[in-house]
Amino acid sequence: MPSKVSCLYVLTVVCWASALWYLGISRPTSSYVSGQMSLPIRKTVKTLKNTTFSNIRTRTLNPHAFDFVINEPKKCESNTPFLVILISTTHKDFDARQAIRETWGDESTYSDIRIITLFLLGRNTDAVLNQMVEQESQIFHDIVVEDFIDSYHNLTLKTLMGMRWVATFCSQAQYVMKTDSDIFVNMDNLVYKLLKPTTKPKRRYFTGYVINGGPIRDMRSKWYMPRDLYPEAKYPPFCSGTGYVFSVDVAELIYKTSLHTRLLHLEDVYVGLCLRKLGIHPYQNSGFNHWKMAYSLCRYRRVITVHQISPEEMHRIWNDMSSKKHLRC
Repeated sequence: MPSKVSCLYVLTVVCWASALWYLGISRPTSSYVSGQMSLPIRKTVKTLKNTTFSNIRTRTLNPHAFDFVINEPKKCESNTPFLVILISTTHKDFDARQAIRETWGDESTYSDIRIITLFLLGRNTDAVLNQMVEQESQIFHDIVVEDFIDSYHNLTLKTLMGMRWVATFCSQAQYVMKTDSDIFVNMDNLVYKLLKPTTKPKRRYFTGYVINGGPIRDMRSKWYMPRDLYPEAKYPPFCSGTGYVFSVDVAELIYKTSLHTRLLHLEDVYVGLCLRKLGIHPYQNSGFNHWKMAYSLCRYRRVITVHQISPEEMHRIWNDMSSKKHLRC
């Protein structure tokens, strides 16, 4: 009779063989990454050529598992908007939000097209500020908030929230603009010279001030990028986060691509990475300025965006441009 040791040995071999056979059936595409070993694969299952773990689309890197704590889900239901403007802001920027509502972000400015303005925020660590934003939202109904912490390093999450909102609640719009609360926007140039409501809507379209640069490795810089986060020497072309415009289909494309793209804290660079994956090349447009520019009527008539504009300046510029439309340059 065989010894107990021999029986245990045979039983162990049978168990391992059964386990390997099971893995071969339930994980048909699995293989040792270096190519040194392959597990058995059933012939009825087709394998993918040159498959690596880095390009498996079902693996979610950034699930964006945040909930809307303030939302306007019916904002687009009654009347299809031509343009949705997403404005990245912070809790303390009430004056800037109000200045935008009373100037270029006024949703009632144009009678022939509908424009929606939304302010994007995360949650603040100060409960009082959160409560103030909630009260502001109940008055104006133009604020969207998710439950991530609102901070500079989470600006990417804020933009992805905006993309998610458009794709979920306003996919029937034609165009989207993402900008910041210290930006002045020349709406006439944006709407009638760039987007042209009477023309056929574009698809897979993205434009702004295109930057071709590389990561800054100086840890003292605001835009510092560690090598372990981004080892490449160059960034793909990206539009300055101060203001860019895209066709509405791109919102869903970027959001879905972000679920499988390693998160970076530099929002505009990250959007550029998603565009590269999508094969969408951003168009350069000299009307988008990502710097401050001294005001003159004729100069501001030529641009689409100007950076670093205070609420007081915003009112003054808007009032001057509105009252002098009859003047020529």
